[in-house]
Amino acid sequence: MKLTQAQIEQFENDGYLVVKGALTSEDLSPVIEEYTTFIDKRAKEMHSEGKISDLFEEEPFERRIWKISSECLDLYGQLDIMKLRGEAMFGFLRNENLMDVVEGLVGPEITCSPIQHIRAKLPQGVRDDQVIPWHQDAGVTLEEADDSFILTVWLPVTEATVENGCLQVIPRVKGLKTHYKGPTGTSILPDHMPQSEGISLPVSRGDLVLMHKETPHRSTQNVSETVRWSIDLRYQPTGTPTGRPAHPEFVTRSRFHPESVLTDHSRWCAMWQEGLEKGKGMRFHRVD
Repeated sequence: MKLTQAQIEQFENDGYLVVKGALTSEDLSPVIEEYTTFIDKRAKEMHSEGKISDLFEEEPFERRIWKISSECLDLYGQLDIMKLRGEAMFGFLRNENLMDVVEGLVGPEITCSPIQHIRAKLPQGVRDDQVIPWHQDAGVTLEEADDSFILTVWLPVTEATVENGCLQVIPRVKGLKTHYKGPTGTSILPDHMPQSEGISLPVSRGDLVLMHKETPHRSTQNVSETVRWSIDLRYQPTGTPTGRPAHPEFVTRSRFHPESVLTDHSRWCAMWQEGLEKGKGMRFHRVD
């Protein structure tokens, strides 16, 4: 799927765009299988260590990590992309259907930013950091990236609903607002918040939410009984600063230099291992 001119204009005007059905069921299945396998392996290890009382094998993907984390949070902290560094996830970062959409806004030379996460938003009551406050992604990069066009791609791995804390955005906001380090993350100062109302964006697996780095967004408490799994990625024109100089960027599509696309999973893993070590003690948010 390629973006139409009308969709591009809508993104430029509103600062965000929902693209329905951009991905097929096959695009995300390998990632879900990879995480299902990892969770099962770690659950068995934790059970043998006496950290959890049950394997919760009967629970579906949308609930199992919640049940495990209700007894022990060890596994929860091991899930993010740069920690697990799964081969299926690495392949998804340069997925052809995903790149076709991204190319419509970023152009033909695409780099994946180091700001890349998978999030398992747990139902309320397990952790106190599950509410993400209003912020702009430009506020969580260093000043070196202020002139870079950075596209946020947010996508649900499971159904994202109002009840389980889907994304909310404030459209048509220009310019970086002043941020501070709030209790649950980097946040726009209350006195600098736009006056417009936020819009909830419930989406299904296969849909994409595209956002400009200056678009304020947040997610609220998960008041359902399922986990809202989501992935948020950043893409930008190759050669532009990412705002995370210690961590690895890599080329995911190049129309002019296709040999520059990184396809070596082991190299990507090594880059992250080196980057995480290099980044120890460094500042990553401009408000740190």
